[in-house]
Amino acid sequence: MIKYQKALWVMIWIWCAGMTASAKDYPVLNFGAKNDGVTLNTTIIQGAIDYISENGGGRLVFAPGIYVTGSVYIKSNVTLHLENKAELKGSPNPFDYVRDGYIGWTSLVFSLKQENIGITGEGTINANGFAAATNMVDHIHKGIVVDALSLDRPDATIRPNTIYFRECEKVNVTGITQKDPGSWNFVIDQCTDVLIDRIHIDSKAYWNNDGIDIVDCDRVVIKNSYIDASDDAICFKSHDPSKICQNVVVDNCTVRSSASGLKFGTVNRGGFRNITVTNLKVIDTYRSAITIQSVDGGVAENILIDGVKSYNTANAIYIRMGDRWSGDKTSSLNNVTIKNVYAEIPLSKPDSGYRYEGPVEDLPRNISPSAIVGLPNWRIKDITLSNIEIVYPGGSNPHYAKRGTSKEELESIPEMHHAYPEFSQFKELPAWGFYVRHADNITFDNVVLKVKDSDYRPAIVIDDAKDIELKNINISEPESKKKNQIILNNTTKRKK
Repeated sequence: MIKYQKALWVMIWIWCAGMTASAKDYPVLNFGAKNDGVTLNTTIIQGAIDYISENGGGRLVFAPGIYVTGSVYIKSNVTLHLENKAELKGSPNPFDYVRDGYIGWTSLVFSLKQENIGITGEGTINANGFAAATNMVDHIHKGIVVDALSLDRPDATIRPNTIYFRECEKVNVTGITQKDPGSWNFVIDQCTDVLIDRIHIDSKAYWNNDGIDIVDCDRVVIKNSYIDASDDAICFKSHDPSKICQNVVVDNCTVRSSASGLKFGTVNRGGFRNITVTNLKVIDTYRSAITIQSVDGGVAENILIDGVKSYNTANAIYIRMGDRWSGDKTSSLNNVTIKNVYAEIPLSKPDSGYRYEGPVEDLPRNISPSAIVGLPNWRIKDITLSNIEIVYPGGSNPHYAKRGTSKEELESIPEMHHAYPEFSQFKELPAWGFYVRHADNITFDNVVLKVKDSDYRPAIVIDDAKDIELKNINISEPESKKKNQIILNNTTKRKK
């Protein structure tokens, strides 16, 4: 799989290099745009894009300055090029944005069903989302806009994203900074041949602001980038049951999130296939460093995650099968390899102090283990964990919240097959290191689990599993020489 993914990166890079080399430059100032940070330039910028597209294509170049705009649409063969200290800034007026009728979302920059498009340079796209979203709240209170204000915020579809590309071919986004969306930040939806390289994302201006959402795409490379988000940082989604998100490479990225760092899901109607993630760093993240979910009738298969360093993140690995919106489809989750991982789990809330923190969990709950949790009839299969080291705080209190390891206690853990899938959904789990349930052909190879303070729970609990291999397991816990650290219930080991 690694060789195939490298070939994919080379193919997309060659196409992007060729597109950039042949581009003709058109300064946006020559079309009458103002970079004074005050003038609304929407009509001029859109007119310039249309002109360039109709005349053979090229780059619309933004010199240093601040260009205020509402929604604009990139057309085929056009690249927006933002020079250093150039800023494309969203209007604070929510009525300057388009809620596109085809996709049903609002964004500062759109591109729909176009090809050979891009955004490049060392400048910034500032969606100005906090101002637009709070002004929208004011309009809702006045009755100008009708919205339920669920969770005290406007619906995500009427707050401006930074970028939304849908059904585009040959997309190149390199070098730029994206910041302050009012909703999801950067959505790539049903696109093919996409290169995202050396971008910086600051997506903390408002609630549920994802960093990058890759939705039902084919042939995507994301590399050398930094993503800081108040919701999931890098998130694969599948909204269409007839589509699948596949053939994706993520390499050499650093992420922080008040949700999950790297997430497959939650929406998984079609699925995820042939995805490789290498050299990922996760910091100060509220939920899991790695989350892989199949809960809406789709597949999740052929996934390789190799090389993760995670610091101050509440959970290392969460793999979950569910039956949330599956309907008459059967979800599946199989053939996943996660290797070369080092993670440190804190005792305190990892994203404490950020502008929009993850929600305070319902109590009681001690620190949760990493987990692989299927369903009795929809089992997780063929998972390999190798060269994994996770350091936990320990110190769990059985008088505060307890989950025992007897057969009766283990089998009383609720299935929660319809629930929103998060590592803390079960509240208390019976292990401090790893919990596995309803899973087959699971391999633990060279797994090191350390806990700083003693914990009343064992390190590993495996319940209702078949063909389990536990090889080179190293468990370190203070004052635990006689403790049984591995509990197997209804479980068979792999025959040698």
